[in-house]
Amino acid sequence: MSAMKTLTIATRGSRLALWQAEHIKARLEERHGLICELLVLKTRGDVILDVPLSKVGGKGLFVKEIEEALLDGRADLAVHSMKDVPMQLPEGLVLGATPKRENPADLLLSFQHDGLAALPKGARVGTSSLRRQAQLLALRPDITVLSLRGNVDTRIRKLREGEFDAIIMAAAGINRLEISLPFMSPLEPPAFLPAAGQGALGIEFKADRSDVAELLGFLNHPETFARVEAERAFLAGLEGGCQVPIAAYAVLNECTEHGTIAPKAVLTLEGLVGDVLGKEIIRRSVQGDPSQARALGLALAQEVKDAGGGAILRDLYGAAS
Repeated sequence: MSAMKTLTIATRGSRLALWQAEHIKARLEERHGLICELLVLKTRGDVILDVPLSKVGGKGLFVKEIEEALLDGRADLAVHSMKDVPMQLPEGLVLGATPKRENPADLLLSFQHDGLAALPKGARVGTSSLRRQAQLLALRPDITVLSLRGNVDTRIRKLREGEFDAIIMAAAGINRLEISLPFMSPLEPPAFLPAAGQGALGIEFKADRSDVAELLGFLNHPETFARVEAERAFLAGLEGGCQVPIAAYAVLNECTEHGTIAPKAVLTLEGLVGDVLGKEIIRRSVQGDPSQARALGLALAQEVKDAGGGAILRDLYGAAS
């Protein structure tokens, strides 16, 4: 075991990001008797809050400054929400541990309306995600989707003050922060697919830090790794990020409670691309060996592109340029 006594963990400063970093910190300290310190940083995505994510442009909006701290030695590791991490990491960095995933679904939150079907015509629903917008409008074309940015507390405050009739947020964050609202309605598979990697954490560090890799080994959850690997490969095959209307969700049919994958387990991956108005949704699925998770994700991406998803994304990227 490594003789390291102190670790510095880089994180964003939102309440949810700090919860995630503190969670990993506590597990490392309990397991190894380490002292872990947090390095709290602001990312570009935290600073630019008056523009929809889809219009900010660029990838890595929530991780670039954190990755710079890893590369220059200010931090030993970083804890990310996996859905914020671009597929292409900077040279010299790896995602070396994937802990057990939280609930990957979305939630429709409201103080007045019990679920999507209960929303009145023209209801104002807040979200910063084109993925959520596309699927929402496909199900309820009569509602109005409005841009909503900010941390968890800011979004819920705007909902409480009446700017929106409902908002959509990830169930994982709501669960982790133990938030409760009068109406919390799941938007979950198969009807509503999450972002690739939603609900999962990714721990990033320098590729040459074998000491850090050794310390983090116990946090790896094989089921979560396989599922997230397939979902992120689908995203990579479409050259997408968290600002485009792409969704992916993978499941394994045989796993133990510890996440060990059975020898004959089958991974099923569903993926979709939609136009931002929800008028066209291209959705396909694939099954295969979980050890081939990345190949399955890339194959499904090609299938979705060939079925019309590629044209949708080209139009979207053209409009954004």
